[in-house]
Amino acid sequence: MRTVWITFLVFTVTASGATSFGAPWQAGVASVNITPLEPMWLSGYGGRDKPATGKRTDLWAKALSLTAADGQPAVLVTMDLLGIDRTLSLEICHRLEQRYNLRRADIVLSVSHTHTGPVVGRNLACAYDLDARQQSLIDQYAADLVTKIVQVVGTAITNAETATLSTGTGTATFAVNRRNNPESEVSELRAANKLAGPVDHDVPVLVVRATDGALLAVVCGYACHATVLNDYSWSGDWPGFTQLELERRHPGSTALFWAGCGADQNPLPRRQVELAQSYGRQLADAVDTVLESDMTAIPSRWRRTYEEIDLQFASLPSREQLAIEASGNNAAARRARLLLQQWDRDGQLAPNYPYPVQTWQLGDHLTWVFLGGEVVVDYALRLKRELSPHRTWVAGYANDVMAYIPSRRVLLEGGYEGGGAMVYYGLPSAWTVEVEKQIVAHVRSQVGAHDIDRSSQPP
Repeated sequence: MRTVWITFLVFTVTASGATSFGAPWQAGVASVNITPLEPMWLSGYGGRDKPATGKRTDLWAKALSLTAADGQPAVLVTMDLLGIDRTLSLEICHRLEQRYNLRRADIVLSVSHTHTGPVVGRNLACAYDLDARQQSLIDQYAADLVTKIVQVVGTAITNAETATLSTGTGTATFAVNRRNNPESEVSELRAANKLAGPVDHDVPVLVVRATDGALLAVVCGYACHATVLNDYSWSGDWPGFTQLELERRHPGSTALFWAGCGADQNPLPRRQVELAQSYGRQLADAVDTVLESDMTAIPSRWRRTYEEIDLQFASLPSREQLAIEASGNNAAARRARLLLQQWDRDGQLAPNYPYPVQTWQLGDHLTWVFLGGEVVVDYALRLKRELSPHRTWVAGYANDVMAYIPSRRVLLEGGYEGGGAMVYYGLPSAWTVEVEKQIVAHVRSQVGAHDIDRSSQPP
């Protein structure tokens, strides 16, 4: 945990290939089963009181390796997990850099945010009351996960073959802004066309085909929580069902899912397996609609950039305050004890957090933004508006899921996403009101002024 609280210098790694439009891509894909073999604690809901008791679907980690004419591979890794913490992310990337000579900008680690997967590492550590046995299982699972990710990336790189890339965007409408619509009223509000609050119903699709036209991989995203299910059976929730359905419809292909900025979006109604399956089919239908349309070909050249920026906390608690809060066995007490341990180790609490911002720019056609944490929908809507609505994808839950990332609007409104959830992540306070401005500025800096669609910017 020590590395979590060290202030990191901002660093950027950029790779670009100014090659001809006719140069081919090299692409490879691979999958590995990451379903726990023993009953472990499930992640996402602090109210659970026992480990998993069964399995509804397997959980998977998948890797897509892409190499343009510059010869340097990059990998997208998707995982049917709630989140990964910074320490685990650093370890995976370090191993990938050592084993395959990948640079940090070449690696994206993405989770679906399913709430029926295992607790992993120290992600949401303060949310759960775990005994020594469960903590040992969690630690071992995290260590095994690192090994499996390194292996599946290597297999994807080895499997690479000449391929074409194309993109398109579909639509799915089951995501609902949970801050603006009471869950019990959603069905009635939807029927009356009165659902409120910002949403992002785009379904971005990246298609990888072999030279003979065979579908190798389909990558899709959507901005919505994976919270239909809250029981004690392993499953990928609706994103897992989407991937299963796409692979059933397209034998021989691999489906990968990435989560958009859905921190304030829920799949509603929910709490039934049939609903999770239905939402999975709805997203698969949206993807198939794109596959049947005229898609945009992506030339074999791109630019990858990664930075860590210091996000400031609004305030820090005193040691006396933490000592008072540390008694008891709720999330606030567990956070207080964690922060006291950090204080004893480092002599203080860090006033900021090293936050990952990453972009992949594919040809002149796509800017793919990867943001850490649980990012609210305002970020996707703003970045798509300011950069280019039809050429910008924005992923959350990437590289490190350390907290909710509210917009200025949500932070000032408060509530769970605005700051209340910080206790479960073990962070000392809410972010400052500059958080949105800071993140957006760094995305724009990475993309570069020449890639900004100025006609869509606000005055």
